[in-house]
Amino acid sequence: MGEIGIGIIGAGNCASGLMQGIEYYKRNAGQEVIGLMHRKIGNYRFEDIKVTSAWDVGENKVGQTLEKAFMAEPNYVNWVELPTSNIIVKEAPILDSVSRYTKNMINPVRQNETLDALRLEILKEIEETGTEMLVNYLPVGSVRATKFWAQICLDSGCGFVNCIPEFVASDKTWERKFAKAKIPICGDDIKSQIGATIVHRVLCRLCSERGAVIDRTYQLNVGGNTDFANMLDRNRLKSKAISKTEAVQSQFNNRLAPENIHIGPSDFIPFLGNVKVAFMRIEGRMYANVPFNIEVRLEVDDKANSGGVAVDALRCVKLAMDQGIGGALIGPSAYFMKHPPIQFSDEEARKKVEEFIGAQGRNP
Repeated sequence: MGEIGIGIIGAGNCASGLMQGIEYYKRNAGQEVIGLMHRKIGNYRFEDIKVTSAWDVGENKVGQTLEKAFMAEPNYVNWVELPTSNIIVKEAPILDSVSRYTKNMINPVRQNETLDALRLEILKEIEETGTEMLVNYLPVGSVRATKFWAQICLDSGCGFVNCIPEFVASDKTWERKFAKAKIPICGDDIKSQIGATIVHRVLCRLCSERGAVIDRTYQLNVGGNTDFANMLDRNRLKSKAISKTEAVQSQFNNRLAPENIHIGPSDFIPFLGNVKVAFMRIEGRMYANVPFNIEVRLEVDDKANSGGVAVDALRCVKLAMDQGIGGALIGPSAYFMKHPPIQFSDEEARKKVEEFIGAQGRNP
């Protein structure tokens, strides 16, 4: 059914990993494809996803072709060499998308144009490039910037995949705007393929379904990319903490008191690069009130985790656009995102995704 033209908001590690992963599969077509939940969604293959536009604020990325921007510092993803592109990364408004801890790593451009002028340039770029949807890869804490880009979607008719924990799909006011405009959105805050949140959720759900009582739990995460450097600014973490905590809380039969649950980023360790290390502990009681505890150490490549989910979220938004469906996509958002409009167990959310795909004419 043709290509899916996406616009990248933030040409960082996540976006680079998404596109390098697609290129990796294309170059290894004869091998078993590992890591994709769906080879096809409707008539759309993962390799139908094409970047048609991109925006950033780094001075070494703005004005560069896409493949050069994806390989520029402080990006770490270097799986395959991307083909030469004629897509030029354009300037985005900075607003609140650069923290004091990443300013020297990103070296933001000096902005000489007004916000209104940049907005008009962005809308023109979307129209001229045939961009169909935008994917938000801004840093955590980009509240104003996320709202700016959500409005760009409403003004341009682009679908929206919101991969960060700034609430749009799960915000009733914004969701109504997207529903009224018949523009689909999948959000908020992408849930890694095999990441700390999904592992933590499943383990907590397992304990609850087996009749055990969980008394306390924590999750501590460390990493070495700009995402973790950005999150050193605790003022930017309000929505992130809500998103991650609610993702786990939603799996309990009885919610834990705030003092008995802690889930969130812990520190920035530069030499880890894109490696994320998560430490989880679950304390509880089972038969005869006998105590138990579970401890897990998980080490993953943070950006492979994101890309393997984004390829599905993007194609589900495309299916919704083909059918004229607007507003938050309930099933896909629940399965692919940490803070959807409605939380389900992951098993139930997966069924709802399959039902959504089937209802839009999935080809097996």
